[in-house]
Amino acid sequence: MSKTTKWVIGVAAALVFFFGLFLLMVFSWVLSPEDEDVVSSSGQRVAVVELRETITVSDDIVRQLKKFREQNAVKAIVLRVESPGGGVAASQEIYEEVRKTREAGTPVVVSMGSVAASGGYYVSCGASRIVANPGTLTGSIGVIMQFIGVSDLLRKLGIDESTIKTGKFKDAGSPFRKVTPEDRVYFNALVDDVYDQFVAVVAQERHLQKSFVRKYADGRVFTGRQAYTLGFVDTLGTMEDAITIAARLGGISGKPAVVREVRRKAFLDRLLGDAASEITRFRQEVLSQPILQYKLTSPY
Repeated sequence: MSKTTKWVIGVAAALVFFFGLFLLMVFSWVLSPEDEDVVSSSGQRVAVVELRETITVSDDIVRQLKKFREQNAVKAIVLRVESPGGGVAASQEIYEEVRKTREAGTPVVVSMGSVAASGGYYVSCGASRIVANPGTLTGSIGVIMQFIGVSDLLRKLGIDESTIKTGKFKDAGSPFRKVTPEDRVYFNALVDDVYDQFVAVVAQERHLQKSFVRKYADGRVFTGRQAYTLGFVDTLGTMEDAITIAARLGGISGKPAVVREVRRKAFLDRLLGDAASEITRFRQEVLSQPILQYKLTSPY
């Protein structure tokens, strides 16, 4: 076989590969996820909305809460929280939507999973009732802001960085310079203000004194049983208990129908399986992290 023939075959194989990859992307787009509601049985319904990730955005949870509270057949909503928290603004937006739903006349019952801490606890505070398992990790009332500094490393590598700015705080928190004492005062004021917002919401929604909340709002976590004793949750129970409580609050007699939104996986997600899940988790945990966070930063 001549070199020319081998070259032609190689080019043809590359074209086939890239064309196949293109078709795969097209099929993935055509078969993109669609939301569908799955109902366990007929009758008056309790809707289940699931928050099972680090909170980086609020759009999907807010959309589901709005959708279900506008359905006449849905008499109550269970918000399943399995999250260590996340961004301050996103947590606040979900909390506000939970509170609005409650105040609009649709009871919302939070069912805490293995962890519902920091921002996960913040969003829970807007509910009509909070149900935790005895071993749930919750609480972690506090704020965290973290920066990475690489200025010393760059200097050792002989890399120089220049910044043109309009004010002394414009590059505060930049990885290319050290945090100054003035920066710390500036950032502490931000963190203290957002922390006070968290404490105020907990005190208001849990009918507790601010001084009492502050006593325990030092970032510590509680078990569900400890949180119940302190008044940070309403009762201990399972997901099924939360559904039963929601049905009662919604005026449903007997066993309620349960409706939840199910998102079908895209073709590429089904093809890649766990690899796609890991890529998504990496994006959420590393690339999409807000600076100001209500988040439990443990090995969990």
